[in-house]
Amino acid sequence: MRGNQTTVTAGEIQRGKRKGAIAVFTAVLMIPILGMVAFTVDYGYLLKKRADLQRAADAAALAAVRDLVPDSSGYQDLARVRALVHEYAALNISEVENFTVLDSDIQIGKYDPATVYDNVTLLNSGTFDTVIVTLRFDNQANSPVSLFFAKILGINESDLNATATAILPKGSVLTPGVGVLPFSIPKHEWDSTSIGEVWTIYGDGKLEDNIGAEIPGNWGTCDIGLSNNSTDDLRDQVLNGLRQKDLDALYAESRIPSTTQIDGNQPLSLNGDPGISTGMKSAVQAAHGTSKLIPIYDSVAGNGSGVDFHVVGWAVCEVIDSKWGGEKNTYVKVRKSYTYDGFLKPQSDLSITTGVIEGAFSSAALLQ
Repeated sequence: MRGNQTTVTAGEIQRGKRKGAIAVFTAVLMIPILGMVAFTVDYGYLLKKRADLQRAADAAALAAVRDLVPDSSGYQDLARVRALVHEYAALNISEVENFTVLDSDIQIGKYDPATVYDNVTLLNSGTFDTVIVTLRFDNQANSPVSLFFAKILGINESDLNATATAILPKGSVLTPGVGVLPFSIPKHEWDSTSIGEVWTIYGDGKLEDNIGAEIPGNWGTCDIGLSNNSTDDLRDQVLNGLRQKDLDALYAESRIPSTTQIDGNQPLSLNGDPGISTGMKSAVQAAHGTSKLIPIYDSVAGNGSGVDFHVVGWAVCEVIDSKWGGEKNTYVKVRKSYTYDGFLKPQSDLSITTGVIEGAFSSAALLQ
């Protein structure tokens, strides 16, 4: 009957069409929306993963490069350096069992100063001072990183790698705390000897070379600080290093131009005394087996108990032995060596190779 028929209006038909269109439009938009979600989530995950990888590479390179400091014979244990890279990489990427660092991803050499700030090049000669480490998640090692939402778009994984370059800059500037030995060595003698050779310094001011031959000239303790430093001051320097009050005194006497540092390449005059006081016995004995910076002089003015050493540089020596028993029976043996001292500062420009202290390395640094 006509009374039971349902009438559909034109407006209802139009609304139904709109609902269908919206459903289709929504379905079409789901693809780019899911793509955006995949990009946002997975990209953020990859950023964090890469940051973790970079931190691990930085830590491995810094730890390894410190072990490039040669021993007293000049030997560098490159196998130990490589082992430290593997050790620190594994420690810092603990979520991956048996994390692999490829041998080809550990480069060791001497940085070329001309390229240090632009794609550094390593030289295969001289004393090595640089370690370049690359850590990776890819088909070469450790497998690519698995993704989450990106799999919807057919992207299952992504390669990641991070590279860190760490160097040992040569020391150039002495600051408070740096280890010093307030004795003196003639420049001509230092220049004519090789790494590992030993000098014997006697209490009466005599100096013997590596084969026991006496070296002409004066030798003695010098006052790295106030002129006429006491034996207590010298002991304190051997035990605790250069002090701020030493710099203040040198500046006050116009021997250095600043109270903050001693430029290792800038000549200065240091007051001193021939020979060595037995009052330094305990401090020198405590320094056995340690490396110190020692002043190098090219001339001496004055004589007797008060002289001035014209210091033209600094050198690294290792205190290896001493004996105490009167002037002629007292001696200290030192060996030409290397050192790593965080209180040393390098040239501000690493491309400059002049004015550095040979064999003296300052704190390890990352090249950015």
